[in-house]
Amino acid sequence: MIDKRLRVVLAEDSVILREGMVELLGARGCEVVATAGTAPELLAAVAEHRPDVAVVDIRMPPTHTDEGIRAAVEIRSTDPGTGILVFSQHVETAWAARLLAGGAAGIGYLLKERVARTSEFMDALHRVADGGTALDPEVVTGLMRGARRRLVDTLTPREREVLELMAQGHSNRSIAALLVVSERAVEKHVAAVFTKFDLPATDVDNRRVKAVLAYLADQEG
Repeated sequence: MIDKRLRVVLAEDSVILREGMVELLGARGCEVVATAGTAPELLAAVAEHRPDVAVVDIRMPPTHTDEGIRAAVEIRSTDPGTGILVFSQHVETAWAARLLAGGAAGIGYLLKERVARTSEFMDALHRVADGGTALDPEVVTGLMRGARRRLVDTLTPREREVLELMAQGHSNRSIAALLVVSERAVEKHVAAVFTKFDLPATDVDNRRVKAVLAYLADQEG
């Protein structure tokens, strides 16, 4: 159980879902300092309360298209210290790339089905609050299909697997366990990825994730 008490602003226009998430977050030791049903309400709540994390539905009134993520991008530019965890029923690659363009620190993007898995959602929430990255595997795949396709295609199948797991926020040890290989083997694959992407390697996993995602996102749009 994670003990850190997070201050959260929650933006979701469905009253039923919003109330359910408030109850869940409260039961898991978080303090929901404000809720919002529209993007303007979200922006006002973040400005007033300065939460650790803003949890934001991408599609909000009045058009239910991209109001939520537009607001998230604005929060990112005006208050970069606030973590942003957006969720959606579908992968919105262009907006995910824009959200990540300023760097991947403190950014999360989950599909709603992942939010429904409580342990995964809470892990992602705390990771984002701590300045890490939490991206749904489908979001990572979508980003990799963008303008960096030729670079990604230079990777071996195993290097690509390692990169995708890095982008999801896994450590070397976690990747090794998931792929059933040695941690040393993972380190070699990580080094190869950075060489092919012309990015400086580092032993700090979170910084590797930030660099890879920032690079992919910056080239997406």
